[in-house]
Amino acid sequence: MRRIKALLQPGCEPVVHRVVSFKDVAAQWLPHLRFLVLVQSEQERRRVDDLGKSGLSNLCWVQACDLQAGDVVVPHASRAELVVLLREADSHHALFMTNRCNSYCLMCSQPPTTVDDSWLVDEAIDAIRHLRRAPRVLGLTGGEPLLLGHGLRRVLDAVAAHLPETRVEVLTNGRLFSNAQTAASILDGLDTTVRWLIPLYGHADFVHDFVVQSPGAFDETIAGLLALQDHGQQVQLRTVLIEPVLEILPELAGFIGRNLPFVNELAWMGCEPTGFALANRQLCEVDLSDWGATLEQSSRVLRRHGVPQLFMNLPLCVLPRPLWPLAHRSISDWKNVYAPECTECAVKSRCAGLFAWHEKGWKPAPLKALDAIEVTA
Repeated sequence: MRRIKALLQPGCEPVVHRVVSFKDVAAQWLPHLRFLVLVQSEQERRRVDDLGKSGLSNLCWVQACDLQAGDVVVPHASRAELVVLLREADSHHALFMTNRCNSYCLMCSQPPTTVDDSWLVDEAIDAIRHLRRAPRVLGLTGGEPLLLGHGLRRVLDAVAAHLPETRVEVLTNGRLFSNAQTAASILDGLDTTVRWLIPLYGHADFVHDFVVQSPGAFDETIAGLLALQDHGQQVQLRTVLIEPVLEILPELAGFIGRNLPFVNELAWMGCEPTGFALANRQLCEVDLSDWGATLEQSSRVLRRHGVPQLFMNLPLCVLPRPLWPLAHRSISDWKNVYAPECTECAVKSRCAGLFAWHEKGWKPAPLKALDAIEVTA
């Protein structure tokens, strides 16, 4: 989560605000929203103070170099910082829904806790209301959002009400959809356009359940996927490329093609080197350049079954050249960096790059700057 140091008006409440430039206050002000006014001088500060004293209690001033008009933030005046929930200028937009989870994946980048954080539902709805412009896609992530039950449905309904043109992508393990009552409470009569992003790590329970460290998870995930099919929902399967998964990757591709042909696509994903992945480094750190033949074989299996696919979170130079057209720039803006080796690379502008914390973790393979001759050869 992006945090920014800021000088804030004393007494500014730690609740959701939209950031607005000083000159645009009059044009954007609405009585049912809260605004943080970007000021540049003592005179502008005093003007915002005066507006507050005159009855506009939903305005506070802020001075911060890295803040942008249109940001949706939560200010913490006592700590002189802001938490940026959504940045209008970002390529990817997502709201964090909960840190609780019912799986304990070997490579989880957000290790779960048991703390009751259901207040994040109201914060998410408030953030949606405060957006100035509707993003094309809004992600909902965790933890496991299905643990929120009706709270998740409230957030989805808020998107339908305030951002009707926005598509939602919910990152979930899908296990709780195996319960018919849970599936009905979230999916029946749903007006929001949603794509469900669901991980699958094996063609059999002994692989998948090991990776997610939860006995019975494979059967629940498959049942959840079938429930989503019954409700006519869009599904993207996600498979993180760690060693136990790579060892059975062609078998997994065949299982998906034969048994789950209704999924919209499969995303092969590089491992994010943080969280539980660091503790399970011997299983999660792989040199993907050693697995090129396996990746190509698995991709061919999916293609034969007509299942669309893509590669996410992986630099182009670690993938076999035939797979480049399937590679997407998918790492969230605030996590995305490039290594010194990338500086002169001819394909840097269309490469996913690396996670910002790769230096404390690892790269998916030794990096190689490609020159124009190699790229066009």
